[in-house]
Amino acid sequence: MPTPDETSLLAAKALRQLLQIEPTLELFDDKPRAKRAKSLDELYEMIHTCTKCPLGHSRTKFVFGVGNPNADIMFVGEAPGRDEDLSGIPFVGRAGQLLDKMLSAIDLKREEIYIANILKCRPPENRDPLPEESDSCLPHLAEQIRLIAPKLICSLGRIAAQILLDTKTPLGKMRGRFYDVAGAKMLVTFHPAALLRNPNFKRDAWEDLKLLRRTYDQALGQPSKSYERTVK
Repeated sequence: MPTPDETSLLAAKALRQLLQIEPTLELFDDKPRAKRAKSLDELYEMIHTCTKCPLGHSRTKFVFGVGNPNADIMFVGEAPGRDEDLSGIPFVGRAGQLLDKMLSAIDLKREEIYIANILKCRPPENRDPLPEESDSCLPHLAEQIRLIAPKLICSLGRIAAQILLDTKTPLGKMRGRFYDVAGAKMLVTFHPAALLRNPNFKRDAWEDLKLLRRTYDQALGQPSKSYERTVK
């Protein structure tokens, strides 16, 4: 199993390779074009009809992402669920409602950040992403990261973190530290859905959130407040 330092190197390598992937459009277009999106809106138009994997044929809506296109903080989850598949917006179900509370606890709003998932289409019965599905969608996420250029990335949940860091390290051993990847500092924490299933994880999640907020304040050159509230 990789040590923390080895995992950091894996992260840097994985995300560096991710951001060097060829323009997303030519990955599934019959007529490749050497064009990269100049905005998130343009990227959406390029990829929202993607059918590179079978999930593109079973989705109700393509769940692209939502938030501030110039966000300093980007949250990345695993995949859309039923509510997200119906609405086309990430994190709108029960887990999304808890995420809103988590953000509020550290004085952040959805309008200030950007939220996306590894997968843009819902896997059947919310099963874990298959390797071919995540491989197909990672170029889309890479383009989002490139266009947003966040200072901080918060990976929500074990699966998203393992895919982004190209590792099998358990979530508990990835938490509590940042990984310097893709020009941003990435923190790993629990997925809100895991907190709903296991409320005992909320104390550790709260420590992660405070670390994220302190690091964000430092990046902005402003004093950090004392956050004593807990995630309910």
